[in-house]
Amino acid sequence: QVQLQESGPGLMKPSQKLALTCSVSGGSITTDYYWWDWIRQPPGKGLEWMGTVAWSDTTYYSPSLKSRTSISRDTSKNQFTLQLSSVTPEDTAVYYCARRYYYCSGSGCQYKYDDWGQGTQVTVSS
Repeated sequence: QVQLQESGPGLMKPSQKLALTCSVSGGSITTDYYWWDWIRQPPGKGLEWMGTVAWSDTTYYSPSLKSRTSISRDTSKNQFTLQLSSVTPEDTAVYYCARRYYYCSGSGCQYKYDDWGQGTQVTVSS
């Protein structure tokens, strides 16, 4: 089990660029076959997957956010970072980082999350 901790500004103004960092302890972000995700939950809505950086440094993004999102990592600090440009009030949400892995059993294979950060509130308001 690893520990994940999000950090970043709690209050943003529209059009600014959000940067959130997830610090990981108890395991390396380069460990094979783990994916490190950013997920958010707007008020009153469900979870929204934003993107991921893999153990291999490959990145994938939600199509709806791809034009504004960038995820990178710093292996020396065991951290990965989300950048979201041109924020609007619709980007107000609790932002989570989480670890995902590919699990196979007799009934098949699927992705599972095993560790999450506690989440950090980001509010976008003028």
